[in-house]
Amino acid sequence: MSLLFTPLRIRDLEFKNRIFVSPMCQYSAADGLPNNWHLVHLGSRAVGGAGLVMTEATAVSPEGRISPQDIGIWSDEHAEAFRPITEFIKAQGSIPGIQLAHAGRKASTRAPWEGGGPVPESEGGWQPLAPSPLPYNEGYPLPRELNLVDMEAIVNQFEIAAGLSLKAGFEMVEIHMAHGYLLHQFLSPLSNNRTDDFGGKFKNRVRLPAWVAQTVRKVWPAHLPVFVRISATDWAPGGWDLPQSIRFAAMLEEAGIDLIDCSSGGLVPFQKFITGPGYQTRFAAEIRRETGILTGAVGMITEPVQAEHILLSGQADAVLLAREYLRHPYWPLHAARELGDDVRWPNQYKRARI
Repeated sequence: MSLLFTPLRIRDLEFKNRIFVSPMCQYSAADGLPNNWHLVHLGSRAVGGAGLVMTEATAVSPEGRISPQDIGIWSDEHAEAFRPITEFIKAQGSIPGIQLAHAGRKASTRAPWEGGGPVPESEGGWQPLAPSPLPYNEGYPLPRELNLVDMEAIVNQFEIAAGLSLKAGFEMVEIHMAHGYLLHQFLSPLSNNRTDDFGGKFKNRVRLPAWVAQTVRKVWPAHLPVFVRISATDWAPGGWDLPQSIRFAAMLEEAGIDLIDCSSGGLVPFQKFITGPGYQTRFAAEIRRETGILTGAVGMITEPVQAEHILLSGQADAVLLAREYLRHPYWPLHAARELGDDVRWPNQYKRARI
């Protein structure tokens, strides 16, 4: 059996393989409630054999949504709306996971097919929140700087969202600290110019993200895993970088975080990426080697042999696919065939197996 299809056990939870569905925003909800689109979108990846099926960035509050059409989980109604989705995913033998997020200064934006950019308050948008009053880009609104009371409220929102996620049937939770959203904004000196205990030195910039991680870990059952997604680098001078990510990952491991989902970028519009197949896997490899924590690799992973190589070479413990999963919802079934693995196909699809 390939390593890609070898089960991965984290705490008391066993993932049937190491192919994880990366969070992918769908911009298809109303009032943060998931609907039939999300059931089919996520459910089809479970039918296709993914070990973990993770939701898109799920806001912990209305103002934490990236767009007015994003999903969220801040009430019992939201938790109940997720239950048919988690139950269906489990019935296919996959693990249902949720990514909890707050968009910070990148909130209240339009869906990509609507041109992106900010949504003004006159059209249903809202003033975003941030560690410092620094807009994301030219033409974006000035965010309101968070005070200590605000930060305490946001930590409480993550705590409530984690409890609701458990009620909704999710078995793992990931905290979104990447791609320029709120917790990443605190981490990077490019978006955080505070002079209090939450800005300046590394230990201050990581304070709120670490506080959120500790809080979610305490409310989440000890037998179930908690992941954290980070941007390992801002791809911009003077920003968050890999050495800081390694240092932070060690702190997160001490706080009980089980896996670091290693992405990059998204904080500033002047970032300069160096892209190509597997261009981010070295971040997962470095963090894994330097800290010993489990890591997930993501970014232009498209081929089964490529994914297998990432695992065999010790770069990561799991791979996360995003755009390739949009193209091929049943990617694991085809990957198993290519790698010579014998995996279970859904009964309804078996006649296409040979």
